[in-house]
Amino acid sequence: MTDIDGTLTDRERRLDPEALNVVRRLTDAGVPVLLATGNVLPVALALHRFLGLSAPIIAENGGLLYRREGGREVVEHLADRQVAQAAYRRLVKAGLPVRRLFTDRWRESEVAIEEGISERKIRAVLRGEPVLVESTGYALHLLQRGAGKLPALRRALRPLGLTPADCLAVGDGNNDVAMLRAAAWAVSFPSGSVRARRAADYITHSEYGRGFVEAIIHAGVVPPLPSG
Repeated sequence: MTDIDGTLTDRERRLDPEALNVVRRLTDAGVPVLLATGNVLPVALALHRFLGLSAPIIAENGGLLYRREGGREVVEHLADRQVAQAAYRRLVKAGLPVRRLFTDRWRESEVAIEEGISERKIRAVLRGEPVLVESTGYALHLLQRGAGKLPALRRALRPLGLTPADCLAVGDGNNDVAMLRAAAWAVSFPSGSVRARRAADYITHSEYGRGFVEAIIHAGVVPPLPSG
């Protein structure tokens, strides 16, 4: 499973063509590639379809789980957005200059706010609330406590008879840490958060999407790309 932003992309979120090529090669070899992102489902689903993936999608940091079941497309809500919305209102009432992301209009399970606000101050205001504050490096996410990428991953893998301990995980943010720790082999990047790097078994030499390519080749899941 892999994150998307900063993992299959560069810092500016431009998709890395070499990383996408490796994802296609994994898929063609019969290796399921599960996207696990803090981004909204419409963004993840578009990439999922354009790459011809078939594995489930974890979106909104684990608040949503998308999968195909008996020929139908199913979306499970694994977090209550009302909890996140109440937390956001509390931040506004406390006078913090928080602003929702443009993509919040499509979120169904969490609230994402622009970075630039002290995470420490946000946590102080929300102390005692049943909400997680997760940083992706691109935004701060408010999500019902108990949800997250790891619980969603466990649920996604259960019908396949797998657990996170059967998987290779790639991620760069604090929201990836639990997933990285539970994986059989975990990868992060020099650009990853301190906590993500500490949770990883392998830190790539290359950054972002090029690092993803390096990690997959290093793991021996696919052969090296032809030179030239």
